[in-house]
Amino acid sequence: MALLRFLAGPALRGRIAAVTNRAEGFNGFSRRLRFGNDDPAEQEKAIEFNSLPANCAIFHTALDMMEVMRQRLAEGWEISAADVAQPSPCLTAHISRLGLCATDVPRLRPDDFDPDLPEIDFSASAEAA
Repeated sequence: MALLRFLAGPALRGRIAAVTNRAEGFNGFSRRLRFGNDDPAEQEKAIEFNSLPANCAIFHTALDMMEVMRQRLAEGWEISAADVAQPSPCLTAHISRLGLCATDVPRLRPDDFDPDLPEIDFSASAEAA
């Protein structure tokens, strides 16, 4: 029955493809951050231990993206919930695995995290979900 629903329903196929693409995007992103060889005996540990740095990098990128959105909103740009849903935090161009490392970072205090974007109306996207 599930296969018949999948074959007969373009909306279901689209939803499954979107979720699969998101999962594959994370896997590709996480693969980009991974160190070491692909020893089959150590594969499960490597995947498990790589999830934390991958999730931290995604969270940091999402924070940077939110900061840019806040700057654009302050400049008078109009940003909708659909605009927020488009970009992916699984970017790798700005990540340098073996690159420069700032040594004064431990002394810097980060800004408090504020997850709210009150200027954007998310009510329409909540109804669609």
